[in-house]
Amino acid sequence: MENLVRTHHCGELRLANLNEKVTVIGWVAKRRNLGSLLFLDLRDRYGIVQILIKTDEIEVPEIRNEYLLQVEGVVNKKDVPNKQLETGDIEIVASKINVINTSENPPIVIADETDASEDIRLKYRYLDLRRPIMQKRFITRAKIVKAAHEYLDAHDFIEVETPILTLSTPEGARDYLVPSRVHKGSFYALPQSPQLFKQLLMVSGFERYYQIAKCFRDEDLRADRQPDFTQIDIETSFLSEDEILTLTEGMIQKIYKDVINYDVKLPLRRIPYDVAVDEYGSDKPDTRFDMKLKSLKEVLKNNEADLFKLNKYIKAIKAENIADVTSRKVQDEYNLTANKFNMRSFIFVKYVNNELEGSVVKLLSEEEKKGLIDTLELKNNDLAIIAVSNIKKNVDFGLGAMRSLLAKKFNLIKPDTYDILWVVNFPLFEKSEETGEITPCHHPFTRPVDEDLDKLETEPYKVYSYSYDIVMNGYEAGGGSLRIYDQDVQKRIFKVLGFTEEDIRRKFGFFVDALKYGTPPHGGLAFGLDRLTMILSGTDNIRDVIAFPKNLSAVCPMSQAPKPVDEAQLKDLGIAVIEKE
Repeated sequence: MENLVRTHHCGELRLANLNEKVTVIGWVAKRRNLGSLLFLDLRDRYGIVQILIKTDEIEVPEIRNEYLLQVEGVVNKKDVPNKQLETGDIEIVASKINVINTSENPPIVIADETDASEDIRLKYRYLDLRRPIMQKRFITRAKIVKAAHEYLDAHDFIEVETPILTLSTPEGARDYLVPSRVHKGSFYALPQSPQLFKQLLMVSGFERYYQIAKCFRDEDLRADRQPDFTQIDIETSFLSEDEILTLTEGMIQKIYKDVINYDVKLPLRRIPYDVAVDEYGSDKPDTRFDMKLKSLKEVLKNNEADLFKLNKYIKAIKAENIADVTSRKVQDEYNLTANKFNMRSFIFVKYVNNELEGSVVKLLSEEEKKGLIDTLELKNNDLAIIAVSNIKKNVDFGLGAMRSLLAKKFNLIKPDTYDILWVVNFPLFEKSEETGEITPCHHPFTRPVDEDLDKLETEPYKVYSYSYDIVMNGYEAGGGSLRIYDQDVQKRIFKVLGFTEEDIRRKFGFFVDALKYGTPPHGGLAFGLDRLTMILSGTDNIRDVIAFPKNLSAVCPMSQAPKPVDEAQLKDLGIAVIEKE
C-alpha cells in the first residue's frame, strides 16, 4: 500500500506556510491545462487548495476530475490571489504526484452549485456528499449535537437509550410495523418518539433524561419531513412549565452561539396559540415580517350581502405595494391556496389612486369602504386579500398560508435573520380532519391546565393544556408539554378519547400500571435535530441535512428501498403479501 502520509489538510494552508514542504491528499475538483503548466484544485473535507504542476519538470500521471491524489510540494505565494478561496493567497508547486485511486466521470457536478435533479443527487448520494456545501451542513449538524450534549451534561441530565423495537401505540401518525419471527402474527412497532419510555424514566426517578433519538412515522412527506428522523429528546421531573422553557432557552442560546456565532436574546417571546392563529394564521408563525390578519367583521356587521351576512368569519391581510402586479391570472394562482383550505376563492381589493377597486367594492357602503381602508391601513398600490367562511380554521390558516407565500414571492424576509419564539397554551383536543373524531393536539399524556379540568367531559374542545412549541423562522423546531401524572386524570382523558378499558390495557397497560407507583410531576420536549440543522445551515429542504434520506415518495433512490423480499423470508415470518386491487 502507498505511504498515505499527509502533513496538512487542503483547506488549512495560508501565507504563514510559505516555503514549507507539504504533503496533501484530496480529490481533483477542477483541472486547467495550459501546456507546460497544469493547475489542479484539490479538495478534501477541510477545503480546496490550488496545485501548480510544471509538466516539463516532473513526471505527471494521467489525472482527471475526482481522481484521488497525494501531492508533495512547496507552498508558494500566488501572483494573483483568489479571494473566493480561504487558501486563495497560496498554491502548492508540486514535486511529486501519486494517484491513490482513479474515478469514472461522475454523473453529477461535485461543487456547491450543481445542475443535477434531486433524485439523481440522491441516487449518487455518496458523490453528492462530497460537495463542500453538503459537508458544511453536516459539520453544522455535528456542532449542534455537540453543543446539546455539553449543555445538557452540564445541567445534570443523564443520557439514556430507549428501545427501537417497541409496542404499537396511537401517537398521531401510522406506525412502521416489524413482524416477529418468534411470535408469528405479532408485531413490534418502530417508535414515533420515545414518549412513553422517557416518562417511565421519570417514574424511575432519573429526574433529568435526554437522548439523541431516532423516530419513525409513516406519514405523507414534504420538504421538511422524513419517515425516519432524529430528535434531541428531553424530560425532567419537578419543574414547572416556566422552568422547562427557561432551561431550554439556555440550550438554544448555546447552540446558536457555538454553531453560527449568533447571539440569541433571552427570554424568548411566548405567544398563546389562540393569538398566533388569530394574528398570523399559523401555530408556527414567522414574525420576521408583519402582515397580521385583521378581522373585518365589525366593519361589515351591517352589510346585507349574502357573501358577508352568511359567513361567520371575515378576515384580511394587507400586501403592500403589489396591487399593480396582481393580475387576474395571479389572483387565480393565489386562489389555489384558498382551495386547499376549503374556500372557493379569496376576495381581492386593490387600493389605487385613493380608491378601492375590485368586484366586491360595489357591495360596500362609503362608511364600509372607509372602515376597510382604516382597519387595514391601506396605502396607494396596496392589495387587500379577504377570506370568508363559517369555519374559523379555514379563514385563519388560509390567510396564514397566503402570508407565507407572499413573503417568499416578494422577498419580505431579511436574509440571515432568525426569529425564535414559543407558542404556548395549545388546546388539549382537536377534531380529526379524516374521521371527525376527537383527537389529542399533541398526545394523550399531555396535562390539561388545572382551571379547565371541570370541562373535560362537557366541553373538551375548550380545554387547554400545559404545552409549548419552539418556533424558528416559521418552522416548528420542537415541542413538548407537562405530562399527566395523576392516574385519575389520565383515565378521564382516555375516556374522552373513546378508549375502552380493553383498548387501554392493550395499548397502554404497562404505562397505566406505572402511574400507580408514585409518579412525579414531570414534563419535557423534543427538538427536531434535522429541522434545527436545516434552519442553521440555511436550506429549506430537510433532505439536505440527512446523510441518506428518502425522496417524497418515501423511497431511497440510492439503495432502492423499500423493495420486495424473498418468499422464504416472508414464510419465515408467517406473512403473505396481498396484491393491492
